[in-house]
Amino acid sequence: MTIFNMIGTSFAHPSAFFLLLLIPIMVFYYFYKSKNRSAAIIYSRFDLLALQPKTAKERLVHLPLVLRSLLVLCITVALARPQSFTSNEDIYTEGIDIAIALDISGSMLATDFKPNRIEAAKKLTREFIEERKTDRIGLVIFSREAFTQCPLTIDYKVLGSLLNEVKNGMIEDGTAIGNALANSINRLKDSKVKSKVVILLTDGVNNAGEIDPLTAAEIAKTFGVRVYTIGIGTIGQAPYPVQTPFGIQYQMMQVEIDETLLKRISSETGGKYYRATGNDKLSEIYSQIDALEKSKIETTSYRHKKELYYPWAAAALFLLFSELLFSQLYLRKLP
Repeated sequence: MTIFNMIGTSFAHPSAFFLLLLIPIMVFYYFYKSKNRSAAIIYSRFDLLALQPKTAKERLVHLPLVLRSLLVLCITVALARPQSFTSNEDIYTEGIDIAIALDISGSMLATDFKPNRIEAAKKLTREFIEERKTDRIGLVIFSREAFTQCPLTIDYKVLGSLLNEVKNGMIEDGTAIGNALANSINRLKDSKVKSKVVILLTDGVNNAGEIDPLTAAEIAKTFGVRVYTIGIGTIGQAPYPVQTPFGIQYQMMQVEIDETLLKRISSETGGKYYRATGNDKLSEIYSQIDALEKSKIETTSYRHKKELYYPWAAAALFLLFSELLFSQLYLRKLP
């Protein structure tokens, strides 16, 4: 272990230190050349020279050599690329992994929520995300099929942008609750945290997909994933958009949510079922979920590298200009 390693610094190119051999060579050449430099003076008495005070130029005659030697030193260290590394350590933070499964089927355009169910769900989901600090959150959207809109991330800005892009029509119409739940579980199954949660929002009845919702619930239970289900829709009837020869019109239709299925999914996985009948109620549900018990995540920090050669390179540049200034201007010999 070198002295540099002991003080927490290492070098990417230690062989560059061979350049330091230039310094003694420069010093030897400088004094050799000075010794053999011939000069002629006509002076009657040499003892009088000792009485003459030294000028500033005479006192600084060797300064360019000093600056040149320091320049080589700084360039050498910069080329060797000194680096420091943060040591590996276990970091403990509070957090959970959350996959949000959002129904974007045509019925989510019903206006019993303002402006409609899907936009209200997006707005309150966005607010829920903004309240998180250390949780990894992913987004799954579903209709007849289900796909991951955003994998688990702590980059909430990216997640928010992808959430903003969600709209009805991205997937063929239908309600594949089982597929949505299975896709969400797939995002969480390899997670090492103790608390893994799916928040599934839907306003309908499972009528599509290859995976049975209860089978998906069993898979969730196997991987220790708790599922919180939210049924979105008022009690009774709600205005649904219907395509007519005159365009989209809203008609009052019965709200059908398979609450029995959603309750069973949550019960099987240790979660809870909620019924959101309006914007305020959905906001309240999100607040309750926001208060979920957080588990400790143990994370080994990466070995971060920090380059330390910048000050040496800057010092070399400064010394270069200083040496040129003294040699070519202040200490320049007149012809």
